[in-house]
Amino acid sequence: NSDASKQSWLSFEQRAHFISIGNFMHAPNLDAVKQLKEVVWPKIRARLPKVELHVYGAYPTQQVLEWNDPMHGFLVKGRAEEAEAVIGQARVMLAPLRFGAGLKGKLVDAMRCGTPSVTSTIGAEGMLLGKDWPGRVEDEEDAFVHAAVDLYSEEARWNDVQMHCTDLINGAFNGKGHVLLFWNRMDHLMAELEQHRRANFMGGMLWHHSTRSTEYMSKWIEAKNKGQR
Repeated sequence: NSDASKQSWLSFEQRAHFISIGNFMHAPNLDAVKQLKEVVWPKIRARLPKVELHVYGAYPTQQVLEWNDPMHGFLVKGRAEEAEAVIGQARVMLAPLRFGAGLKGKLVDAMRCGTPSVTSTIGAEGMLLGKDWPGRVEDEEDAFVHAAVDLYSEEARWNDVQMHCTDLINGAFNGKGHVLLFWNRMDHLMAELEQHRRANFMGGMLWHHSTRSTEYMSKWIEAKNKGQR
């Protein structure tokens, strides 16, 4: 269930620190944490010297474990037993993803937990849908840092952004609504099936080649059987 409910969300004052989360066997996650460690976090920490970044993720490499640096607030925590619990306690999620495709589960989970996020256009891919992002989307390094510090520090801004979590996830990921749209579309296609097939060039081409491949396969089997006699 992807529905987001405000009933169990912690408030701005009840939350603390930044969070990054993601399986380290997935290259985009490893690259994002490397960006945080080497480029982004030092700049954030310089402006928020008492704040920490909690880095969660299964299968951390030895390099990732060596990035653990409590003195500078960069804490490698390893696998999260309850992902939603740690996400829901953080004030802001950081996800400076530079590559990768599809919807990013960590950002969906952040919305479900009412946790604003700062990410890249790659991170927000497929989820903006014309609505305001529940946080900020920035690709340039300094803009990303500024957005993270601003969101972490400004309670009024944070509260306003948190409202977009429910707007986006309950609209974009509402299962019942999508099922209804799907069946309405199917009903329309069935009512106009012949017209749809005539206009569907790619489908027609694939169907043609599929039937032709079956024909040639049967001829090959026939020729093979004759050769074995």
